[in-house]
Amino acid sequence: PNLIPGDGDEMLSPEQVTAFGEDLGLDRWGTPTTWGLPAEPQRAIFCSRTLNLRSISCVGYDMDYTLIHYKVVAWEGRAYHYAKKNLKKVGFPVDKLEFNPELVCRGTIIDKKLGNLVKVDRFGYVKRAMHGTKRLTNRETHDIYGRLLVDLREGQRWLFLNTLFSVSEGCLYSQLVEMFDHGELSVDTNGKPMELTYQTLFNAVSKALFKAHVQGRLKADVMKSPEKYVEFDEDLPKTLLDQGESGKKLALITNSDWEYTKVMMHHVFDKFLPSTMTWRDLFHVIIVSARKPAFFSQTMPLYEIVTEDGMMREKFRMKEGRIYSGGSASMVEALFNVSSDEVMYVGDHIFADLNVAKGYMRWRTALIVREFEEEVVAIDRGKVHTEEVIALIKAKEKCSNILNHLRTEMHRYKQNRSSAIFNQESEHEMYQLMSKLLATMIGYDRKIAPMLYHDGSHFNKYWGYISRGGFNDQSHFMRQIEKYCDVYTSRVSNFLRYTPYMYFRNSRLQLAHHRSLDRYRSEVPRDLLDDLGEYSTLRQG
Repeated sequence: PNLIPGDGDEMLSPEQVTAFGEDLGLDRWGTPTTWGLPAEPQRAIFCSRTLNLRSISCVGYDMDYTLIHYKVVAWEGRAYHYAKKNLKKVGFPVDKLEFNPELVCRGTIIDKKLGNLVKVDRFGYVKRAMHGTKRLTNRETHDIYGRLLVDLREGQRWLFLNTLFSVSEGCLYSQLVEMFDHGELSVDTNGKPMELTYQTLFNAVSKALFKAHVQGRLKADVMKSPEKYVEFDEDLPKTLLDQGESGKKLALITNSDWEYTKVMMHHVFDKFLPSTMTWRDLFHVIIVSARKPAFFSQTMPLYEIVTEDGMMREKFRMKEGRIYSGGSASMVEALFNVSSDEVMYVGDHIFADLNVAKGYMRWRTALIVREFEEEVVAIDRGKVHTEEVIALIKAKEKCSNILNHLRTEMHRYKQNRSSAIFNQESEHEMYQLMSKLLATMIGYDRKIAPMLYHDGSHFNKYWGYISRGGFNDQSHFMRQIEKYCDVYTSRVSNFLRYTPYMYFRNSRLQLAHHRSLDRYRSEVPRDLLDDLGEYSTLRQG
């Protein structure tokens, strides 16, 4: 249908728009109430950079922890189980260890040199740290990392845990560090004791987990009983159907092999699709064993999978409706005759999925972080605590401001300069007041410090909120999201509410000097306020 308005068409008033929405049975977001999609803030799509879905011609999807969400305790617990077995085979006494997913959260960083897990802010300063399974105090953290900026380019020392696949690795490493510190680790290899350091412990854990994934036993368990390891989402197929029917080309681009992909996608999608469809009908091209991130930055050999058991034939370009192994992002662009910002890739790994897709191909990007559903709710539950901390900090700042001015006046007085407050009669009284103010500030510190230490502990008792690095700042993980992800959300099916035509707009950036005039006027005495109009006139004159 022709939707282009004519010259004589008049604008609808806001009241008319609202009335039409009500008549059509739409909620205040414009979504039909019959869809059964409540406007839950934890299921929102959050925008870092303006994104117009109408301009997106092709959407690429990762599979693991993107289209398919695993039950973290079950999946990572199973990976942990097989990694323990592999460690035991080489002599590690790990029988008594148990999986504890709370020890790690997405966005933490392993310090392979000191055996710590750390959480840093957007500038690279360490804000929280754990050694083994014990969280360090603020003083201990400052003594170790006070002068250090974490630079993830120093891969020999730091490892960024930025996906849920990292949970088992961080947990097992922390537990081995604690055993090592307590003298409980003695590993013999070929009749000789292994020289253990925090670095060699990390290498052992990393190798054990790598074997757990590549040996196939873990995936075999998942394929055998997917309902034990996977969360089902009936809105997910609807989301992809809407996107395909809107004219967008859909591509599945996963590092998983063909056998695992077809089994898991069948279990997750087919039960929610029309009887005449399978999950393969949702995608215009399917690419397995993609070898991301190299898929985005290099030209890899391309093979078409021509039989169900995975027999392959070498190809040099892609065709719609086919299944491939390998290939490259540039081949996808050539297939659909699209380029750069006409393509959006959706994944759960900031670097392997999104950083390289944006950096090399200039594709638009969407990050899936399931934990944000819980964090949004947790932040709301912690609102009273947050307001109490802010009130205490403001009260302390008020004392500090008075004390600072008194100290300045005191120095002026001692240097025989004019002081509005200090003189011979008031000197003793002012010293007493300064002492009381200092004692009050110390009292506030004693209240504030433990509240800051435990901020967000109802979300994760060790790490707090994944989006925060300190009380007032972003975590490094959140900074990476802003840098590499145009939008982020907790699950792919959240796009269903917004439709394939949504125009996402990022929030107006608030800088330090962007204070509202209402707040300014409420905090500054009225007789000190400038007339901004007069000030502007003077500047122009």
